[in-house]
Amino acid sequence: MAIDINNESGTEVDEEALLDVARFALDRMRIHPLSELSVIVVDEEAMAALHVQWMDEPGPTDVMSFPMDELRPGKEDEELPQGLLGDIVLCPEVAAKQGAANGHSMDAELQLLTVHGVLHVLGYDHEDPEEEREMFGLQKRILDDWRASRGETGPSPAPTTR
Repeated sequence: MAIDINNESGTEVDEEALLDVARFALDRMRIHPLSELSVIVVDEEAMAALHVQWMDEPGPTDVMSFPMDELRPGKEDEELPQGLLGDIVLCPEVAAKQGAANGHSMDAELQLLTVHGVLHVLGYDHEDPEEEREMFGLQKRILDDWRASRGETGPSPAPTTR
């Protein structure tokens, strides 16, 4: 899996953990191992500009996803297509505020947001209650399993993205 992380934010983040959780999520979703994903970490000003440009909403947000080849999770005994998954854009300043408000670190919030972004590039959404239950349940299972694989205990952060 080719995952590029580009930190343009000026804030130190645990890039190895972001790479690891993204790879774990993509493996869990049975995405072809030669597919490509880009994770970009930006400051509040850059995120606010993207938020206005693409969502017509003011102010920075925590995560934005830009799917490319519309790859979907693979199924058992199915040949997996490869392609460009797209871009996930994270804002550590917003993540730090959300993490603090919910009793966990900026890095824990960024890990949650990375999984959230991966699910968005794979076509998941949370526009209605049923979609939200499915996406957030899957997000929690992936994050909990990833933390367990690293020997971390305790529940994953609750979803803060809407």
